[in-house]
Amino acid sequence: MSTEVKVVSPAPMTVATPLKDAAAVAARINEKFANAASVVDGSLMVDSSQLVAVATLLRDDPGIGADFLEDLTSIDWPDRFEVVYHLYNLTRQEGPLRMKVRADKADPRVPSTVPVWPGADLMEREVYDMMGITFAGHPNLKRILMWEGFQGHPLRKDWKEAYFEEEKKPFDQRWPEGALVRAENRTPFKDNIVLPSGFDPTKYTPPAEDNVPLVEYNQPLSGEMKSQTLIVNMGPQHPSTHGVFRMRVRLDGERIVDLQPVIGYMHRNHEKIGERNAWLMNMPYTDRLDYLCSMGNNFGYAIAVEKLMPDIKVPERAEYLRVIMAEFTRIVNHFFALGQLLSDMGAFFTPMLYAIEEREWMLDLFEMASGSRMMCNYARFGGVARDVPPEFMPLANKLVNDRLPRAIDRFDDYIATSEIVLARAQNVGILTKEQAIALSTVGPVLRASGVPYDVRRAEPYSIYDRFDFDIPIGTVGDVYDRYLVRIAEMRESVRILKQALRDIPAGEIFAGRKGWQVKIQKGEAYGRIENPKGATGFYVVSDGGTNPYRYHIHAPSFINIGALGTMAKGHTVADTVIILGSVDIVLGELDR
Repeated sequence: MSTEVKVVSPAPMTVATPLKDAAAVAARINEKFANAASVVDGSLMVDSSQLVAVATLLRDDPGIGADFLEDLTSIDWPDRFEVVYHLYNLTRQEGPLRMKVRADKADPRVPSTVPVWPGADLMEREVYDMMGITFAGHPNLKRILMWEGFQGHPLRKDWKEAYFEEEKKPFDQRWPEGALVRAENRTPFKDNIVLPSGFDPTKYTPPAEDNVPLVEYNQPLSGEMKSQTLIVNMGPQHPSTHGVFRMRVRLDGERIVDLQPVIGYMHRNHEKIGERNAWLMNMPYTDRLDYLCSMGNNFGYAIAVEKLMPDIKVPERAEYLRVIMAEFTRIVNHFFALGQLLSDMGAFFTPMLYAIEEREWMLDLFEMASGSRMMCNYARFGGVARDVPPEFMPLANKLVNDRLPRAIDRFDDYIATSEIVLARAQNVGILTKEQAIALSTVGPVLRASGVPYDVRRAEPYSIYDRFDFDIPIGTVGDVYDRYLVRIAEMRESVRILKQALRDIPAGEIFAGRKGWQVKIQKGEAYGRIENPKGATGFYVVSDGGTNPYRYHIHAPSFINIGALGTMAKGHTVADTVIILGSVDIVLGELDR
């Protein structure tokens, strides 16, 4: 059996917490910094000129303790931009505190919070790229999803995509009559290109990418011999980068001096599409984020939007079905992730095939429920799309009570004590507890570093407060701990599934009337779930219309990749491959 992993049962956050009381937080800030903060529509509004000082106070004041920046995004209003932060305290398991900073429409810029919350690094770069807001003092402010020569900022309301038709769906020419003329025919491609002013493609030279600090040739890195560093690109066409993902590494011999993730090769402007769509149209699009976890993605989006539908009460049976699908998804994901990790170590595909065999049984269940094995499109606002057939429960019970516990134990027995696995994974890619929190990591990456934070326990959603389960955490924060935590989480998912399958009631599976258009009240909401890769959040803003005014995804793959450089420094190129595998990324949600 495997080396033991710690399990803990932290209490959920209380309703009345310092981070929930924006007025009290604003009063505390104004005691230190006059007129620096106010409360607007329930959010903490901070004066941009005092942002860094206020953020430092929020993090360091023991009465507030906002040590964890989970999400950072922005909104384009007609008269201003707003940068939106969602803050938590992981020790007390409190939050969220929604903080906002306004930026001028003509010259939007706010101070960077990277010095306070290093995890803001990639999130601020995304806002700069997609909204054009400059973060003064950011250590590496450049585009992250688009190429440096791209014209405009795609999430601004005045930006129009190629072959733009209308602002919102359904498009008039397509519905209800359906007299469609393809945009490619209406607008020839050559007349639809927008290039920067004065841009000549024939003379274009890509900007230099090397922003890793150079080390002087005559300055020894190791103290043993003088050497010159070398930059190597791993990816985007590389078998070990788990998709079109690039690691730009600076090497001193075989040792990693610095590593920068380079992403965006699969970017398709998911959030802009989401703001064109009607609310329900986004549900199948969430399948394409982390496409191994579509049931969980559906769940998270439904929870976020339902916060703006106060009259909707999800039926009991639908709540149980959502949980059942989410926990089977966790097992599916972790089997797949660990199989891939072992392939990265060199056990080419034998462990992966063991994992895939078990995954196929659970995909049978997803197909019974939704009609699809991967792109499930199963959740709905107010319930689920359809009930499960009679064959579902017998197979689910057989898997949970017999096959899956044996399969998890067998997989663990084969792998956990392998001398090759121990040599490659132990004390490799260590991320300390303090680093994991500062870098905003989530999910198994965070918990393997010893932080007992799980959204299902910290901020129970749906009916998770009814189930008895523990939170596995690591003690070292290395690749091996990330393996152990995922194995233990599969066992805890089996434990939850046994209770859910035992207690699921009969009854309705949907509240309200089915239709493609739903009424969403004006307001904003941040809904999140503990997806297999970590906290997956949806920040939605409604203007009372039939389409989201703002639709944003907090994607765990995107967040966790920001810690890759910290984990890889000092290790070898071969180690970097398995460190990346232990993070468990999917490009669909990394690039969106």
